[in-house]
Amino acid sequence: MITFYKNNNGLFPTENRENNKWINVVCPTKEETKFLLHELQIPEAFYNDIEDIDERPRIEIENGWFLIILRIPFKSNDAKLPFNTAPLGLMFKDDVFVSLSFHQTEILPDFVLYTQRKKSDINNHFDLVLKLLLSSSIWFLKYLKQINQRIRLAEDNLEKSIKNEELQALLQIEKCLVFFITSLKGNDMLFHRIKNLKDHREDFDPVLVEDVEIELRQAEETTNIYSNILTGMMDAYASVISNNLNVIMKRLTSISIILMIPTLVASLYGMNVPNNLQENNHGFFIILLISLLISICGVLLFKKKNMF
Repeated sequence: MITFYKNNNGLFPTENRENNKWINVVCPTKEETKFLLHELQIPEAFYNDIEDIDERPRIEIENGWFLIILRIPFKSNDAKLPFNTAPLGLMFKDDVFVSLSFHQTEILPDFVLYTQRKKSDINNHFDLVLKLLLSSSIWFLKYLKQINQRIRLAEDNLEKSIKNEELQALLQIEKCLVFFITSLKGNDMLFHRIKNLKDHREDFDPVLVEDVEIELRQAEETTNIYSNILTGMMDAYASVISNNLNVIMKRLTSISIILMIPTLVASLYGMNVPNNLQENNHGFFIILLISLLISICGVLLFKKKNMF
C-alpha cells in the first residue's frame, strides 16, 4: 500500500504525487515496487536491504540517495514470539522522501495522527527521520508496558502452580526482550551517527535531538531492567522446581524404606527354617505386629530427622 502525504501543519494524505512531503509504502505490490525502482529510481540494493527482516540499523549514501534503516517494534501474529522488530527504510533525495516497510505496524499511522493532532510541521528530511526515530522509541516503551503485564500474569500463574505453559510464556517474553535490546542498541548507534553528520548539523532541531536521545536511553534502560528481572525470575523458579523435585525424591525414598521393613520381616519369617512361630496359631498376627511396630519406629525416626 502506498500513501502520499503533504505537510500542512501536520501530515495529511494527498492524491497529488508531485506536491508531497512524504511517500509511505507498506508491503508494496508489484506495481508499487516498479514505481519505486523505475519512476523514483530508488537503488535496487536499498530495496533489497530493507526487505531483509534481519537488516541492522545503518546510514548509507548511493547515487545521491540517502538510506537510513532503523528498527521498529510491532505485534506479531506468531504465538511463540508475540513482539518482534522489523527494519524501516527511510530514503530521500532532493525533495523526495520515501519510507518503506514490509510489515504492518501501528507506528506509522499513529505518527501521522500525532502530527495532525499537534499540527506539527516537518522542516526537512532529517527532521522527519528524527521524529520517526522518536516515535519508534515511544512505541518500544508502549510494548514494554504490555510485556511487563505479561510477565506479571505469568508470575501470578507460576505462584499457583508451576507448569510448562507458564515457563514457556516467560521464555517467549525473554526472546522478545532480546530482540528489543538488540534493535535499540542499533537505533542508538544510528542516532549518534546521524547526530555527528557534519554537513547536516544545521538541519537538526536541538530540542528534538535531545528528546530522541532521552527516549532512546529510557527505552534501552527499561528493556534491560525487564530483561534482568525476567532472568532472575526464571532462575528463581528453576531453583524452586529443582528444590521441589529434591523434596519429592526424598519423600519417595523415605516411603520406600518404610515399606521395605515389613517386606524384610516377612521375608525372614518366610524362610524354610525353624523360627519358633511355625507352630503358633497366632504367628501371623505376631509377625504382623512386629512389622507394624518397627515401621512405626522408622516413621518416627524419619519424622525426627525431617525426612517426611
